[in-house]
Amino acid sequence: MALHSVGSHDEVLSFLQDKKKSYILLYKQGSEASECSYQNIDMAVNALKDVRLAAADVTKVRDIHIHYPVTSVPSLLVFEGKTFSNVVKGCNDDGFYKSLFESALFSARRDESGEPQKRVTVYSTPSCSWCNTLKTHLKKNGIRFTDIDVSRDQKAAEAMVRRSGQQGVPQTDINGEMIVGFDKARINTLLGIQ
Repeated sequence: MALHSVGSHDEVLSFLQDKKKSYILLYKQGSEASECSYQNIDMAVNALKDVRLAAADVTKVRDIHIHYPVTSVPSLLVFEGKTFSNVVKGCNDDGFYKSLFESALFSARRDESGEPQKRVTVYSTPSCSWCNTLKTHLKKNGIRFTDIDVSRDQKAAEAMVRRSGQQGVPQTDINGEMIVGFDKARINTLLGIQ
């Protein structure tokens, strides 16, 4: 998906929709940081659907940044409906942008269903392939979770063993219920994943 281009502040206002999260990237063509941000956002958006995102090159469009607290580019403006809510400055990696967009999409789906998500904590290590499989499964299904690297946090590792009686990872705490290993069926049942 190519980023939708906006050419004025009026076009930004037309692009924004009530009750939907939208993003406007302000960048400067030819700037290394801006090109980095543009490419990484484009990669993140291509991996997702339903992200409302537009871009404006500040060398061509000069009436957008004056309405928002923007002093440098690249800057990603975040809107809740038609209300400006935040700005993300600089170039971040595509994983950062993907997480930002996924979180917004998940929140929108959760808000539509009216059900709060259960609290999910994953205990893992970087070298554990099943840990990565579990986290990918949760992300793919829009489940927010806290990831604790027990190879770096001894106290968390000890607490995990006290709760489950097991040292192996991954372990998942879903609203206080510990699941050892990647028990996909049980995780899906507890989290309502179809």
